[in-house]
Amino acid sequence: MSFAGLPAASRRKFSRLSLALALALAAGTASADVPSDQVPPPQDTPYVGTVALHVDANDTAQGIFRVRESIPVKAGALTLLYPQWIPGDHSPTGPIAMLAGLKISANGKPVQWKRDEYNVYAFHLDVPAGVSAIDVEFQYLSERADDADFEITDRMLYMEWSKVALYPAGYYTRGITFAPSVTLPKGWQLGTALETGSKSGDTTTFKSVSFENLVDSPIYAGQYFKRVPLNPGDKAPVFLDVVADEPKFLEITPEQLTAHRNLVTQATKLFGSHHYDHYDFLFSLSDQLAGNGTEHHQSSEDGLGADYFTAWKENASERDLLAHEYTHSWNGKFRRPADLWTPNFNVTMGDSLLWVYEGQTQYWGFVLTARAGMWTPQEFRDGLAMVAANYERNREGFQWRTLEDTTNDPTVARRSPLPYRSWQMSEDYYSGGQMMWLDVDAKLRSLTKDKHSLDDFAQAFFGVENGSYVPKTYTFDDVVAALNGVAPFDWASFIKARATSLNPPLQDGLAASGWKLVYDDKESEFETQSDSRPESSRHMLNFTWSIGLTLTSSGKVNDVRWDGPAFKAGVSTGATVIAVNGTVYSKDAMTSAITAAKDSKTPIDLTVKYQGRIRTIPVDYHGGLQYPHLVRIAGTPDYLSEIIAPRK
Repeated sequence: MSFAGLPAASRRKFSRLSLALALALAAGTASADVPSDQVPPPQDTPYVGTVALHVDANDTAQGIFRVRESIPVKAGALTLLYPQWIPGDHSPTGPIAMLAGLKISANGKPVQWKRDEYNVYAFHLDVPAGVSAIDVEFQYLSERADDADFEITDRMLYMEWSKVALYPAGYYTRGITFAPSVTLPKGWQLGTALETGSKSGDTTTFKSVSFENLVDSPIYAGQYFKRVPLNPGDKAPVFLDVVADEPKFLEITPEQLTAHRNLVTQATKLFGSHHYDHYDFLFSLSDQLAGNGTEHHQSSEDGLGADYFTAWKENASERDLLAHEYTHSWNGKFRRPADLWTPNFNVTMGDSLLWVYEGQTQYWGFVLTARAGMWTPQEFRDGLAMVAANYERNREGFQWRTLEDTTNDPTVARRSPLPYRSWQMSEDYYSGGQMMWLDVDAKLRSLTKDKHSLDDFAQAFFGVENGSYVPKTYTFDDVVAALNGVAPFDWASFIKARATSLNPPLQDGLAASGWKLVYDDKESEFETQSDSRPESSRHMLNFTWSIGLTLTSSGKVNDVRWDGPAFKAGVSTGATVIAVNGTVYSKDAMTSAITAAKDSKTPIDLTVKYQGRIRTIPVDYHGGLQYPHLVRIAGTPDYLSEIIAPRK
């Protein structure tokens, strides 16, 4: 939970009692006479009538989305819900604090409401006799702080319907029909998986849709917009809908277009199906709008720096985003873990199988990026080497946590900064899961003498029911059964040794695929790019595998490898390195000091500033620079090269 803007002392004292008081004050016009019944559980019955929802998104300067709803009702008790558990977030992250100005009326007269005593996402009211519809108004106030993740700028926006809608409790969201519309700034164009019903001026009205599918169909819009077909003539068309800070960032070279079209071709060949009528990559290229990566059935939210196309040769480390989110249309949206499917957005989700949902998606994201030609084979190997190095040298937390236990992290940590990630771990089901699925792929190839692979699992498991986008759930046993369908083996034990055991053998897949991890003092071009792009989520100066630090370009210590050289010397996460061996801190100063110490017994002196103090910490490290690379194991099958070869 975050209490941004409060002094630290106030945050520490923010007790449950004061929180309850704050929520009571937030209830505005509520009175004690309004009932506070428990929230009715969802039932699989259709809601009578259609909810009209309009969002005015014109206020780009102040970041205010103004919402109006007309909700058909019957007289009596009614509970309205604000979505809490958002698909793709895997956690209760619905930004209820950003809802403001809630007013409810019927026939022009105010209707009193009361927030639930214990569930801050629920609003109770009594609908007066003779009323057939209520009008709801509120504002969604997007982040405005300088370091915020902006959802709207003066040139573009993204709008997630879960943030701008209340819906009636007591029903499955698939049984509640909405008629949505949006007003955008003059001249802006939009991309969405929703189908347009009509347009009037700057207002677009979409065809009616279930609330489940509405929340699954966000909008990206902007002043500078381009829609690019990626599979022209296909019955299930795929588009790249790009919004950019300036027109020049919309320009795509023929080679870049071919690579993106190859992504669609290779994904279709992999899964042998599609689970959408049409698909839109909603792609923002901006240095102001927040970066994003969220999956949906018929679209994805993708956000990277403005120069994605114009600085193509310098941004290889970011190019797997589209492949990852696209894969989720099959893995995560169509095939979904049973405990992650819920009847509405306010029922608790379970995350126990995220090592399939996200872990295998992370695997295919890398593979499809390479198969499409968006990465060269060397770039793929360099990216995989960085992942493998983390799981060889930088995840001491596996001494006390399992990969499966990290599936709790979206709820436990909610992607907040952690002081010692290598020990605490954080959502390792992504990349740790990726390493596990590489091992599974190599094992399938070995068991079948290279006749079958994880591609066959993907088609059998994710490629069923071509054209359907009704979620099809699965359990652990279903995963095991599908693997056995490709090649009989004790897959349950194999997976449990990696997903549910301490110190899992996550390096085994490299050797099994014919490659091994080595280190030298030369940073790969792929890693250099990761270091040098300030807008990249991966951006850190990475000395993890040597002295045991990641730092920002200004010297802020982002993470200290648990029990690594810097950790043992007493360097703390959050400190700022201001000098190295008496020289003002820079990447060059750090690399020079680490290089010099290799042939010396003299410690590396780090002068750090932390909590108002400056001190010099001697770090006794003499192993030199250490950067990861993959090299072939002579005399073994090269499964890794087979894995990333484009499918014909």
